[in-house]
Amino acid sequence: MIDLRSDTATLPSPGMRRAMAEADVGDEQRREDPTVLRLERMAAAFLGQEDAVYLPTATMANQIALAILGERGTELFVEATAHIMISELGGAAMHSGLQTRGVVGDRGRIAPEQLPPPVHPSDAHHRPRPSVLAIENTHNSSGGTVWPLADVQAVTAAARDLGMRLHLDGARVANAAVALGLPAAEVCRGFDTVTLCLSKGLGAPLGAVIAGSEELMRKARVEKHRFGGAMRQAGVIAAAGVYALEHNVARLADDHARARRLGEALVGAGVAVDLEQVQTNFVQIDVGAMGVETGDALQRLRDAGVGLTATVNHGVLRAVTHLDITDQDISEAISAIPAALGAHGGA
Repeated sequence: MIDLRSDTATLPSPGMRRAMAEADVGDEQRREDPTVLRLERMAAAFLGQEDAVYLPTATMANQIALAILGERGTELFVEATAHIMISELGGAAMHSGLQTRGVVGDRGRIAPEQLPPPVHPSDAHHRPRPSVLAIENTHNSSGGTVWPLADVQAVTAAARDLGMRLHLDGARVANAAVALGLPAAEVCRGFDTVTLCLSKGLGAPLGAVIAGSEELMRKARVEKHRFGGAMRQAGVIAAAGVYALEHNVARLADDHARARRLGEALVGAGVAVDLEQVQTNFVQIDVGAMGVETGDALQRLRDAGVGLTATVNHGVLRAVTHLDITDQDISEAISAIPAALGAHGGA
């Protein structure tokens, strides 16, 4: 099967497996694992932060960020279809006592005018104070769309004026940086905390980091233990993250080019794809607009040897390119997908 379901489908490359097998290890929980410490230094520099903490998952990283930035009984502002909002099981409320307000964005982006007005003193005992703004870049549910840097700067400046702290869910921020042609540190500038997932386009089998100031990362290490994320000889898996940062960042441009090629070819074959949303490694297909029900479309595609997934958007599927998808895979998908969906002719 041509597995376009997610960039989490990647398998460790031979070089990554060798790095894992040869990793120097120690007790990570005691901060004695040299490979983990190396990964944390590399990740902090990559993201432009003072320090970083290695974790099993990006969801844990997001939840730790909210725990150390927020205050119980205050509000978290986030785009309505962001991962934190729809895919983390209400963790902000459960773990941190944050009331979450989802704001409907434009392709995953929130505008400054959508942020809350300051709480008036007369309402101080009734309305929760906004304390955290979290944005997601790239934005998964919007098809891997990228926040323009000017938009990030505008909304974060407005949030600062309101006294809010800032978290970047940068699970795929390396994709955003490559798409923008900027260092990841520049994309992450101005945030209190940043998360990065190593097991998506970067190709590690698991792992993520949270990064921020030394003071915040001291708090993050406490929460890491509290969340059950402390490990022992974790250098075996941290080595995959080191390898990913050394070898798999610049090559994300190949994934983006393959996604663009796929999207353009599908449009030419009469498949409903909005090319303005094909900005990184996602291609979203509106099978509903083609008169095909989601479940039926997925089954037809599976039968044709192509794996796609449904999205939060009704009737919309996604194809995600990654380092295990080749040019030949894209050529085959370009033929198989229109045929499976009954597309007729070009746009």
